[in-house]
Amino acid sequence: MPQLQLPVFPAGASAINAELAFERREDQVVYFHGHLPVFTHTAQDVASFRFFTTQLIVNGTASQGEVVQAFGVPLTTVKRCCRLYRERGASAFFKPPARRQGHRLTPEKLAEAQVLLDEGKTVSAISAQLGILASTLHKAIDDGRLKQFKKKRLARQAKRP
Repeated sequence: MPQLQLPVFPAGASAINAELAFERREDQVVYFHGHLPVFTHTAQDVASFRFFTTQLIVNGTASQGEVVQAFGVPLTTVKRCCRLYRERGASAFFKPPARRQGHRLTPEKLAEAQVLLDEGKTVSAISAQLGILASTLHKAIDDGRLKQFKKKRLARQAKRP
């Protein structure tokens, strides 16, 4: 006859459901299945937290509602993490988010803006001429995609014969 296993969690652990619990020990969060630890991460490691709780949901060990109730996270965030896991896998939690490429500052406009900067025009004048926000041009200068000469350099170059 099968023996019933009672959910025995370590003292101080908070239950997620009848089989799972977690406990914060100093700077670590430890997850338990019964009395056995199954996963641990630092308290500040949000990516590992999202990865493990999502894995519990996708594998059917815990429900979305149980995770929401146990940790106090929004249901929308839990659903978003589940979709991310299903679409892109576990590694998606640990990759930095992809940077979007702007669509206003095309390579042609970038070259045009560089020519105007080399001529000594101001960013605001170039902005008005090309129909691009000045902040977009400043970001390109800060990123190194555009080179802006200082006014002193331009003045020195103009004085030289």
